[in-house]
Amino acid sequence: MIEPRWFSQPYPPEGASAAEGIRNQLGRPELDLLTILVRESAQNSWDARSTTSTDPVDYRIDVSTVGPAHISTWRELLLAGAPANADEFPLRDTIRHGPVRLLSVTDRGTRGLGGPTRANDAVGTERDFVSFIRNIGEPRDTALGGGTYGFGKGIFYLLSKPGTILVHTRCRTPHGELETRLIGCTLWKSHVAVQGGVSRRFTGRHWWGDASGDVIEPLVGTQADNVARRLGLRPFAGEETGTTVVVIDPSLDGLEPSEAADYLAETIAWHLWPKMMAAEGGTPAMRFSVTCDGVDHPVPDPRETAPLDMFVSAYETLNGPEGRGLECLRPKRYLGRFGVVKRIRPPLEPSRAGRMLNIETLVHHVCLMRPAELVVTYRPGPKPSSENHAYAGVFRADESMDEVYAKAEPPTHDAWNPQSLERPESTFVHTTFRRIDEALDQLLSLGGVARSGARSVALGAASTLFSGLVGGSWGIGGATAYTKPGSTATRAGVQEGPGKRTGATASARGRHSTAAGGDEESARDTGITGGADIDFTDAAETGVLGRRRRPRVQYVGDPYYADRGELTVLIQEFRLPVPIAQRVRADLAVALPGVGGRETDPPIGAQMPTLMGWEDGDGRLHASATCVIDGGEAVWRAVVQPAPDTMTEIGIAVEAVSTP
Repeated sequence: MIEPRWFSQPYPPEGASAAEGIRNQLGRPELDLLTILVRESAQNSWDARSTTSTDPVDYRIDVSTVGPAHISTWRELLLAGAPANADEFPLRDTIRHGPVRLLSVTDRGTRGLGGPTRANDAVGTERDFVSFIRNIGEPRDTALGGGTYGFGKGIFYLLSKPGTILVHTRCRTPHGELETRLIGCTLWKSHVAVQGGVSRRFTGRHWWGDASGDVIEPLVGTQADNVARRLGLRPFAGEETGTTVVVIDPSLDGLEPSEAADYLAETIAWHLWPKMMAAEGGTPAMRFSVTCDGVDHPVPDPRETAPLDMFVSAYETLNGPEGRGLECLRPKRYLGRFGVVKRIRPPLEPSRAGRMLNIETLVHHVCLMRPAELVVTYRPGPKPSSENHAYAGVFRADESMDEVYAKAEPPTHDAWNPQSLERPESTFVHTTFRRIDEALDQLLSLGGVARSGARSVALGAASTLFSGLVGGSWGIGGATAYTKPGSTATRAGVQEGPGKRTGATASARGRHSTAAGGDEESARDTGITGGADIDFTDAAETGVLGRRRRPRVQYVGDPYYADRGELTVLIQEFRLPVPIAQRVRADLAVALPGVGGRETDPPIGAQMPTLMGWEDGDGRLHASATCVIDGGEAVWRAVVQPAPDTMTEIGIAVEAVSTP
């Protein structure tokens, strides 16, 4: 039985790459290490997918701890032949002291790391093992694959505090037989050590495996299966092929293991959501899962998760009849397809994964991808007029242009840099951005002026490009954020006219000023009244017996958008401060830009804002046109579904309910 040992690579006479140089080949990326791990490892898995199966690629990340049943075996097996100096080989201290944390990246439904195990023998097309284990910077060998430089594997070493990984893989030999392989690798730093009484320089690269020959080899077959089982690694089942890369003592960026698992799951959704999309009647290209110490941490469904659901919609638009082709005219070249959608929706709750992409409360981005449909980056576009307005686009490069965009990417594949290309290739990338910007300018180039006294958004002519707006208004102009529930932003009252029920109206955005000569509280009272006057005594509040008071509406803050199921609705909060029973109804209209009017009678085929109901303080929705409410301090909400491509005004009328 072969006992695995470590082998440290000395500098040969002809020279070699130092470990430090290899570790630095990823440069200084803007993304954090966990995000790069997800992107690069999933890209490797996708490029290694089996060509003989139509099943999805299974990709999973497991955060775990070496248990008491296995820790002694780890110390026995993984310290054999290791350099004695912990500064030159920090894995020694990692295994000796405390629990050993692991982060394992596993794929199945891939071909595994096959081909020769020695670099000088890898002269054919099958060279996955030497490309991942031995060589650095191998050129891309997968048509329309995600990888280009072959540097992405460096992230595994950078993420490991001692720079050490284990690679457990199963592939098919040239004869079609299954073969399991197990090898360990360390990438740390070059050093000088005494060997055989002579000082020698070492590259800082170390391998762990079968050291019985002149070159360190992986454990193979039954030997690999047995050692993997002793270490507690996940075994291969049946005819499975694939690879597990075990990162020893990973750096979790200050997160607790369960927090890191949640972040990894969210990061998978942000960067790999196109692989979760299934064609009609089909299955997704990849399946994803994340666990921490055996507990599942679900990967968010991009169709149900804001704002990824918008990018999914843009992706579907891209693939549908409303998608558009982008072209470069000089020199003439078809670049790819573009789709964009827009929504009115509440501001986002910022997330760690979103912040990493500079997407926080407002979505105004275009997802760039190559034909492999792996997210390259989210390119920001012009900001909409309000944080309640959002748009998302997707651009997918044409297959004929894949090589151009691939050459524009840095080693981390997270940008397209035209300045790194020569003409005409740089022209194609520049033109791609210009065509996207032109489409976004068309999306946002709206104008118009709302009538005096209404809170409003400028609105211009609609076109087929703007179909599908969920509701409310759209345009550009001075941005005004909506206030949130509980706000005490002032709201001006509209003066009553004789014999006429009037009141303040609210549109999707804008500002009111406080009524002249009044305090803030009186400025928020609309004075909308109707029905019979009720004579009642409220001595506790007024100190005056028999004082006649009219029912009135007191608005609480500005209207704001909120999600109700699959709908985005407009909500106006209000109180009825007079303590009597009162009936409320909504006065809804569409403001007419530029003329200062309001539309209450829609043209044939046009939509109008719709009252969905009245929501009480407990969140119960009373789905009726009117509602009888006992006045007091309770806050109620008028819930309105806005009409597409309009500026919605909300007024609330109130009348006293006569009692016998």
